[in-house]
Amino acid sequence: MASNLTSPEHAARSRAVGYALVAMAAMSWGTWPLILRHAPMSASLQSAVLMTVITLASLPLMLRDRLDVRPTLAEWAAIAALGVSDALNTVLFFGAVQRTTVAIAVLTHYLAPILVAFAAPLVLRERVRARTFVAIAIAFAGLVLLLEPWRAGLSRGDLLGAALGTGSAFFYAANVLVNKRLARAFSGSEMMFFHGLVAAPLLVALVAPGAYAEVSAHALSTVVLGALGPGTLGGLLFVWGIRRIAASRASVLTLLEPFVAVLLAAAFMGESLRIAAFFGGALILGGALLVITGGVQPQCTTTNNTKLDEVS
Repeated sequence: MASNLTSPEHAARSRAVGYALVAMAAMSWGTWPLILRHAPMSASLQSAVLMTVITLASLPLMLRDRLDVRPTLAEWAAIAALGVSDALNTVLFFGAVQRTTVAIAVLTHYLAPILVAFAAPLVLRERVRARTFVAIAIAFAGLVLLLEPWRAGLSRGDLLGAALGTGSAFFYAANVLVNKRLARAFSGSEMMFFHGLVAAPLLVALVAPGAYAEVSAHALSTVVLGALGPGTLGGLLFVWGIRRIAASRASVLTLLEPFVAVLLAAAFMGESLRIAAFFGGALILGGALLVITGGVQPQCTTTNNTKLDEVS
């Protein structure tokens, strides 16, 4: 008889928790456009403040959330690579938002789920089902309708922003894959803290010397609060969630982020919602639903025996 920890019922509950955690993380990240609108500063400084706060906030959690596993040298190297990748993902995406429309920046950034779906069989040996690719296609089509990037004529700034957004998509996809690969060796908060030790100094080094003096206390405090909320809490929810579900499925659920961002922009930033946006939102939710109802997922890491993972 299967033990309680390996029973189909336990596996189904673990997947359900994973889906919920990743969805909550993605929805929290959807608040970033609203936060950054009230925090005018360079993209490099925004990124540096974000990563510094995430690293410091993860330290007390990491001290009580340790895995009884000794990581290999290769896994420590992967943590360092994750720090570099996350730093580049953040600064490229924030730079894209500043140089082009939110629609173009977000649309190119969210090429990541497609990249993850194609790379997961090679990097993680996940057997990605046709259902997942269908879900990605439906959700990405919904994203295009939701953001309507064709509404504005393309300028040189738009092309540069699109290039930066596409670059961030590659690093975002790498983050998802590496997070999943390292779930055996590091708890969620360990991963957040140790990769931040690499990412934060790298981002601080990219900030222009005079940028700090030009930032208001209000803008700085706004980014700090955002770093504690969607930054730290959202990041922890994601790494806790991706332990329980396949990386390709998790990446589809992250498309809830732009859906929330557009709703908040309409509610608080005076942006209008067209009929196409409602159809797009329905398709994104449909793609997410297709993932969640996809049944058993093969070769998926479930929870690790950490205190915070059990709580989550």
